Amino acid sequence: MTGYFTEENSVDAVNCRMGDAASPRMQKVMTSLVRHLHDFVKDVELTQQEWEIAIDFLTRTGKTCTDTRQEYILLSDVLGLSMLIDAIGNRRPAGATENTVLGPFYVANAPVREKGESISLDGKGESCLFEGRVIDLDGNPVQGAMIDVWSDNADGFYDVQQPELQPKWNNRGRFVTDSDGAYSFVGIKPVSYPIPDDGPVGELLAALSRHPYRPAHMHFLVTASGHQKIVTHIFTGGDAYLESDAVFGVKSSLIADFERSEGLNKWHASFDFVMVPEDLSAPKASSAMDG
Repeated sequence: MTGYFTEENSVDAVNCRMGDAASPRMQKVMTSLVRHLHDFVKDVELTQQEWEIAIDFLTRTGKTCTDTRQEYILLSDVLGLSMLIDAIGNRRPAGATENTVLGPFYVANAPVREKGESISLDGKGESCLFEGRVIDLDGNPVQGAMIDVWSDNADGFYDVQQPELQPKWNNRGRFVTDSDGAYSFVGIKPVSYPIPDDGPVGELLAALSRHPYRPAHMHFLVTASGHQKIVTHIFTGGDAYLESDAVFGVKSSLIADFERSEGLNKWHASFDFVMVPEDLSAPKASSAMDG
């Protein structure tokens, strides 16, 4: 035992109270959390007033959460925590397509559409043909891969943000690769947009003198039997926010060239996805709550 709680022995005083019945993972996670949290408070010499501001911020963040909005995930996103956890959990060999965050606007079970079909249902925006292949690390085609795609519309909003203004499943769809591993569909050239910044997370960004914008991108979720799932985006090359994405989601390998068809108001983007075998996935750590 360390005796009574003091400023000097605060970490040990808290961690020594943990019982032996706590799982090894719980002990590891919470021991480290307490140590880093106390070290942070000591490093900045957090005041009582600042602590109260922080408690109020976290309380309001929780109250902002709804069935369609998760302000805590947004907070994790803007602090780079979501991307760090994603990077640790999706380490892949060189040449494989890199992961990035799923984002808050994914909706499962989008309509399965025919190859080359359009996902743009509202008629807005600059038309863009997306095409490419899904292959393995050796360059072999992955036939029957499911490609789930979604993006904002030309005004910078996803359909779930404007259920009364956009058709259901606007700019969403699922496509199956052919024997060559090829896919294609017509969407729109994505546009950059701000993350929801009318809540506590927006206040934090403003206090940090940070903008809320994400660079233009198309979301992809690629699945195939025997292969590791890919959750990623492709980003529009030349976008003004590529190096300052509010949620740190950009990786250089995911930036695609969008080329305009000569004389037409239509764009073209080509991108190949490289999958890895399922058994190469990094082992997942047991949950902190496993006993």
